[in-house]
Amino acid sequence: MSVESAASTAKISAALGSVGQGSVVSEVAERLLAFFTSGDIAPGTRLPAERTLAASLGVGRSAVREALAALEILGIVVVRPGSGTYLRDGVSELLPRTLSWGLMLGAPRTRELVELRSGLEVQAAQLAAERITAEALERMRGNLDIMAGTLDDLAAFVEADAAFHREIAAASGNQVLQELLQSIRSLLRIWVDRALTDEGHAAAALKEHTRIYEALAARDGDAVTATMRSHMHTASRRLLAGFDASQ
Repeated sequence: MSVESAASTAKISAALGSVGQGSVVSEVAERLLAFFTSGDIAPGTRLPAERTLAASLGVGRSAVREALAALEILGIVVVRPGSGTYLRDGVSELLPRTLSWGLMLGAPRTRELVELRSGLEVQAAQLAAERITAEALERMRGNLDIMAGTLDDLAAFVEADAAFHREIAAASGNQVLQELLQSIRSLLRIWVDRALTDEGHAAAALKEHTRIYEALAARDGDAVTATMRSHMHTASRRLLAGFDASQ
């Protein structure tokens, strides 16, 4: 892991240039994303301070702070308290290109991402049916137990739900698929959080997850496909209902 130097700060500042008016946070995030994935800055590089980036881009520090927060959620940078912000190691060349059009989601792209997520979740589950380990199944059983115990705590329920899906993605053994799913979930997170609005929704989701778990435990590929496809249909419908209500 390299440390910030005067030379790297000057290089990054010179490369970024100032941004115009408009959606400032989005423009800053896109400018930073394009530079971080250009190959001109090594993974692990410590970024200049917020005030330096703000001066280089000609924007306020708050815009830089919000843009970096968005890039952290997307897994592009990592913030180490007391140390600084660093470009994350192992950022996929494909992934940031996919993410760049999702930084400021409109209605059509939100629906397209929901559709894409559904297909990828089914594919991940199909691969997991062939490759999942006993240890992963045990962790998923733990996720289900947490979900069952948090039907009246929707925030905790959603966290366990997300952990369940991350286990399936990891069990697929496909790193690109795993990264794509994680990034799409990050982009849709605000709508996912709002999709479950009562205990009835949570209870229904728990039943759907339990069926997926049972199919995976049986290594039944056809059942895994059917149960995940059914779950993604209802989950997508709940998510889009929350999204449409906000428009």
